Amino acid sequence: MPIGLLGTKVGMTQVYGADGRVVPVTVISAGPCPVVQRKRTAGDGYDAIQSGYWPVKAKRVTKPLQGHFAKHQVAPTRYLREIRIAPDAPYEPGQTLTVTLFSEGDTVEVTGVSKGKGFQGGVKRWHFRGGPASHGSMFYRAPGSIGASSFPSRVFKGHHMPGRMGGDRVTVKGLRVVKVLADKHLLLVSGAVPGPRGGLVAVGKTT
Repeated sequence: MPIGLLGTKVGMTQVYGADGRVVPVTVISAGPCPVVQRKRTAGDGYDAIQSGYWPVKAKRVTKPLQGHFAKHQVAPTRYLREIRIAPDAPYEPGQTLTVTLFSEGDTVEVTGVSKGKGFQGGVKRWHFRGGPASHGSMFYRAPGSIGASSFPSRVFKGHHMPGRMGGDRVTVKGLRVVKVLADKHLLLVSGAVPGPRGGLVAVGKTT
């Protein structure tokens, strides 16, 4: 993930652009994210920062994590994520990353966990066409033939079938920052992002 923030998806709305057109946007409550740890190539083998999100009481995290936060003199947070950075990037423990990292017009990528749909059939899960819908058909949403009988006498591995749908890590790239509300720690990003309302997302700045 490029340098960015953790946040929660608030929901979708729409705003008017400079040309008067309606732009659908997703509202993300992003940060503030304290830098908990700085990792360096010399000691850790790579350069990264560990950032936190969502302050919690110390008793809400495990004893090892309590020691981890105390060592770096940072208040405990519910979530921790690592972000790879350049060796000369000016980030140190104790710093706080906010939505001021972003500006209107920036291109970002948003990562989240898609909504879980449970067990679904082929029509919903893989967009199978289905059979005729007329009276007497008796073949509406079944998958149809999934393999030959004589050869290879089996169903090929990875064949699209009914099964559990959703609940996957999804990254949507090429989204545009429409508005930054720094005083409220809100980002308005064009289009839709993965996950339900209140779901954890990571917003990364791309070039």
